[in-house]
Amino acid sequence: MTSVTSLDRYRLLGRSGLRVSPLSLGTMTFGSDWGWGADQDEARRIFDAYVDRGGNFVDTSVNYTDGASERILGGFIRDRRERIVLATKATMARDPADINAGGNHRRNLVRSVEASLRQLDTGWIDLLYLHAWDFTATPEEVMRALDDLVRGGKILYVGICNTPAWRVAQMQALADLRGWSPFVALQIEYSLVERTVEHELMPMAQALGLGVLPWSPLGGGILTGKYRREDLSDENGADVATTRKGVIASTGHLNARALAIADVVGEVAAEVGASRSQVALAWTLRHPAVVSPVMGARTLAQAEDNFGALDLVLDDAQLARLDAASAPAPIFPERFIGRPMAQQLIFGTHAVAGRR
Repeated sequence: MTSVTSLDRYRLLGRSGLRVSPLSLGTMTFGSDWGWGADQDEARRIFDAYVDRGGNFVDTSVNYTDGASERILGGFIRDRRERIVLATKATMARDPADINAGGNHRRNLVRSVEASLRQLDTGWIDLLYLHAWDFTATPEEVMRALDDLVRGGKILYVGICNTPAWRVAQMQALADLRGWSPFVALQIEYSLVERTVEHELMPMAQALGLGVLPWSPLGGGILTGKYRREDLSDENGADVATTRKGVIASTGHLNARALAIADVVGEVAAEVGASRSQVALAWTLRHPAVVSPVMGARTLAQAEDNFGALDLVLDDAQLARLDAASAPAPIFPERFIGRPMAQQLIFGTHAVAGRR
């Protein structure tokens, strides 16, 4: 068992030499501008609790709570900037009425970084993510613009979120070929209710040197037991919902299967004397590609409970039950190649140990 100060058991971020905590502090909940976040005083308590335990990896975005997240965070880190690994994101529109205020083209990447530097009141960003692939900008434009931002000292490392594996692989190959700054981090949704990323994105990250930072490792609160059958919803509006339930419903996870998985999480939590949140986070942390799940909290009590996941050890039987309850269906070509006939056609009657 590790101690309660295990946030200072740092890990390397992907192919970089950057050292980060095994849980990163997500700050989408900093600010109440979207109707359900933490006010500045509670956000300060959460932030202080994280850094006082050795936490050094803080995650935000230029658009979170309409910029309030970055402004609040900028005040918190001012007197300890050198100790904080600060990650933020571009892509999402800063002004919905301006067609060029969002996307991955060079103009928006530069303007978004400048906006983040102002809001955060800092001279540099440690890690900048593309927040999502926009399906319009070319890989060459994006990777060259990111490299220019690195060469200019405005950002130090680059990462990517919410993008198909084939596109990330193409962009990483392009960066390596041209000597541009490569991706060192991949932020994707990953939890017991979202495991389809295990098909392509997680193996890609391991092969290409990207550390995985799962967002929503608690399934938006579903795995904590917060929701019941009567909460099932297919709400899917275009605007950011004014309730946390509406936000989770818009992800498509507020369904019967997710609640059934949450029931198994509850059973395991009762067995080990831990909270459901701790079980869900501990399960996510065990994947070898995962560096630092992004932990969001609206209250200090939630944050302190989440820290306890680093002390939790689940046995093989408990892990097997969680895996079985949440297993995603195989997809092609794995669905075909993994079957006995195909394996025998490839290897004959012999067994071959795979690479680890």
